[in-house]
Amino acid sequence: MLSRGVSVRLILAAALLGATLAPAHAIELAAHRALYELTLASARGDVTGASGTMSYEVGDACEGWTAHQQLAMTITNRDGQDIDMLSDYTTYESKDGTSLRFRSRQTTDSAVTSEVSGDATQAPTGGTIRYIQPKPDTKPLPHGALFPMAHTEAIIKAAIAGQKFVELPLFDGTGPDGAQDSSIAISNWNPPQTSKWPELSPLPSGRVHVAFFERGNGAQQPEYEVSMRYWENGVADELTMDFGDFVMRGRLKALALTRKGC
Repeated sequence: MLSRGVSVRLILAAALLGATLAPAHAIELAAHRALYELTLASARGDVTGASGTMSYEVGDACEGWTAHQQLAMTITNRDGQDIDMLSDYTTYESKDGTSLRFRSRQTTDSAVTSEVSGDATQAPTGGTIRYIQPKPDTKPLPHGALFPMAHTEAIIKAAIAGQKFVELPLFDGTGPDGAQDSSIAISNWNPPQTSKWPELSPLPSGRVHVAFFERGNGAQQPEYEVSMRYWENGVADELTMDFGDFVMRGRLKALALTRKGC
């Protein structure tokens, strides 16, 4: 089954005041539109086939970031049955890291299986999550928990600083259970190299692996894992998403950098 991590913040980013980072290197995340083609890399359970697409759009709204991600997959099981799954995820995140509005909706064969929405605020001593769906609820937001774009930025800064491993609390609004823990392994950070995407060739890049865990329960197995190559502007051109029973590989098929909306 698809975990809450299906709504990836390339992502998803996407989350980290909980770690001690080296002095900040100035980076500029890019507003952009990206389309990924998804193919089945491996399967461990009842899944025999899978394909799909993922679109991801980040907008620079001056004082905040808008993000919209849509993940569509068709899964084939051992009985030959095709199951259509769609995940639609939208956020607005303030650039100062203090607020997030979120909405996540997942459907299976047109039936809604999950819907989460609300807002969250962060303060120096911790914050508050206010859910509207699936039911009105309030949860504490741990001190240092990052929102998706801040999570992406912190990963890139850690990579630039030469760090190989960081652990960061994250809240992205994809599930009703509050913040998660994320463990990030950074394998390398490379100087600019030729890419099929001219917009990316002048930039350094590196490969990272992010595992998401239920917060505070000492879980040994992650709920969801994603690996990607990040470029310094926050664009990912290669990714691998591990949903537990199956693994999907994503390749960037279209990319457009966009202007600020100010």
